[in-house]
Amino acid sequence: MARPAASKGLNLRWLEVFQLCARTGSLREAGREAGLSVSTVSHHLQSLEDHLGVALFNHARRPMVLTPKGHVFLRDIEIGLRAIRKAKAEASAGDLAEASFLRLGTIEDLESDVIPDLAVHLSQRMPDCDFLYHTATSREIIEKLRDRELDLGIATAPPDRLRDLQDRPVLRDPFVIVLPADRAPPVSEVLKDGFSLPFLQFSSDLIIARQIEAQLRRVGLSLPHKFECGSNQTLMAMVAAGAGWTITTPLLFSRAKRFQPRLRMQPFPGRRFSRTLSMITTPDCSRSVLNTVEARLRHALDTHVIQPLVASTPWLQDQFRLVDGTAGDHP
Repeated sequence: MARPAASKGLNLRWLEVFQLCARTGSLREAGREAGLSVSTVSHHLQSLEDHLGVALFNHARRPMVLTPKGHVFLRDIEIGLRAIRKAKAEASAGDLAEASFLRLGTIEDLESDVIPDLAVHLSQRMPDCDFLYHTATSREIIEKLRDRELDLGIATAPPDRLRDLQDRPVLRDPFVIVLPADRAPPVSEVLKDGFSLPFLQFSSDLIIARQIEAQLRRVGLSLPHKFECGSNQTLMAMVAAGAGWTITTPLLFSRAKRFQPRLRMQPFPGRRFSRTLSMITTPDCSRSVLNTVEARLRHALDTHVIQPLVASTPWLQDQFRLVDGTAGDHP
């Protein structure tokens, strides 16, 4: 294999993927453990081989087999990777004031009140730190964490294992039904065939949509719908206009302040279900930073979201609440 005329710096993620491929002998299995697609694993591996200018695997063999040079390279990098992980773990106990860079990803659900509060607090506690705030869907945040493009994410915990990432549950956010305020029959009528208003749902590629669909299947419901949307605000506007009804959560409902006078929130009938908002991090994220972000996030959620909404909607008490992240309190 010829060495390319120009090459970028060696990428740590390439080395981690190579190590997984060498251990599993399979692109698919390595991707499963790393939480990456097969194509992404293949791209990382090809980038590493192009950078080195050597073939590390005999790609004609299944399962994958290391070349002689691949064996030597694996032996040498395993020592280096262990040292890097050890150094990251030791550095994570460092002084908070010395932190220099933090890449934080959040879902848009928190943009109105919680993230501004958190951003101001962190800028005061970490005066020499450069911050990057990135807003995306939960799925995109998790992918960026796995690719080490973010250090910490605040997102909906997916139903499957996070594998190489760590999470601290923060908020239990129950699913509720939202109807137009002037069309609010008993909620049991809403789920029956023939209800006059159509079901408006989240885009099917979102984690929240998959959670809702899974619950509807569990209770034997198949709801016809004529509208999908990735924006909670748009769904709330449509419901407020009388165009239909939807299933959402109190956290999302709390963002739709301008539409709330024309909306009615009701508990989901029968067996209730919820999503969990979590702090999700790479294994080497500083513990002092993580603890600081978590403490302020919990304060902001309780002050700006939970207390006001529970005060106006008492039946949410004990459902819409902070959870014990250390105990893994997943609903």
